[in-house]
Amino acid sequence: MSAVAQVAAAVAILVHLLVFVWEAFLLDRVHYSVFRIPAEHLPAIRLWGFGQGFYNLFLAGGTVAGLVALWNGQELVGRTLVLYTAWFMVLSSIVLAVADQLAMSRPRNTAWGGVAAQGAPALVVLLFA
Repeated sequence: MSAVAQVAAAVAILVHLLVFVWEAFLLDRVHYSVFRIPAEHLPAIRLWGFGQGFYNLFLAGGTVAGLVALWNGQELVGRTLVLYTAWFMVLSSIVLAVADQLAMSRPRNTAWGGVAAQGAPALVVLLFA
């Protein structure tokens, strides 16, 4: 796997770890500044945020495991894990983009930062793997 793909995988890991912390543990602090969620909606979404945060942690963990396997000579296992999680991230970013265009939780065109953060590093992984 190319160095560019590995660096992009590391960036994807960092993004998903950051979002894990925000969603699972700091939602009360970042609900509006990061996610544009009004304070009055927090009681209804706390459980969602906690679960969604761990979803991001598990994606990061899969990518970490893939890179570690790759660096330890397990190329097939490493590439498989990194590529699987990268596809998962890209497809999830597409789902987020569709949900944004359907205005499922807030006005249209307000989730593009999240779409790019989740999908762009993973797309680089897929292009350069």
